[in-house]
Amino acid sequence: MWHLVCGDAAVEGVRFVLGEDTASCTLRVMRDDLAVGPLQDIDNPPCAVRSAYWQGVWPQSMQPVPDFDAQLQADARWLSTLSSGQRSVTVWHGDSCSEQLLLARVAQALAGSTIELWEVACGNPQLPPRRAVSLCQPQQLQGLYAQRQLLGASRRSELAAHWQQAQQHNAAIRVWHAGRFKHHEHALVDDPLLQYCTEQWQPLARVMAEVMAQSKGFFPTDAFLHWRTRELALAGQLQLAQPLTTAYSEQQVRRLRA
Repeated sequence: MWHLVCGDAAVEGVRFVLGEDTASCTLRVMRDDLAVGPLQDIDNPPCAVRSAYWQGVWPQSMQPVPDFDAQLQADARWLSTLSSGQRSVTVWHGDSCSEQLLLARVAQALAGSTIELWEVACGNPQLPPRRAVSLCQPQQLQGLYAQRQLLGASRRSELAAHWQQAQQHNAAIRVWHAGRFKHHEHALVDDPLLQYCTEQWQPLARVMAEVMAQSKGFFPTDAFLHWRTRELALAGQLQLAQPLTTAYSEQQVRRLRA
């Protein structure tokens, strides 16, 4: 059986549940943040549009820069082999839109296949607070794994349809709230970024933390919010005290008068 998690932060807890030996040969980390950016070619190597997007988003200050071309192509090709393989698949997911989209993407990859698809649902049914896999304690994940569920044909079809719709919408940002996916433009985070900035200098990290705290439906990452800040600065709406290539933790920001 394959075990899929979304992002490196979830690895430690899931590895604890599976055990080192099992995890080493069954656990696969999918690092792409599916909640943001274009999806139209993500399942079609060389995934040039998706790769170019991430190369533009990724801050120069965050080193090393991932090899987006290689990673995205490897994910797409690996997913395309699942339906003809012999292993069932378990997706670990919580209230993260990216995790929910990973589940939908795998359901689409297995469409028409008899390969079993399981889920370990780690979200918080009493929202808020939202809970991604990485926010669960290892012992908590152990209990959730014991309650894993096998997905039936209707659920798999519904999930696959969600993935197809996400690709067709090709929105700038996708959120998952109350069991539904919704599609948004960059204003979803740009407006709060502008709101939390004042005409006085303040640390960019503080502003980004405020936006993260109020975000609903997806978890905006440091890299994504740093990119949106740079874009707002280039558009003349924000001013950054240091060059655009400066790490956000060392950056000061203020809002420019309209």
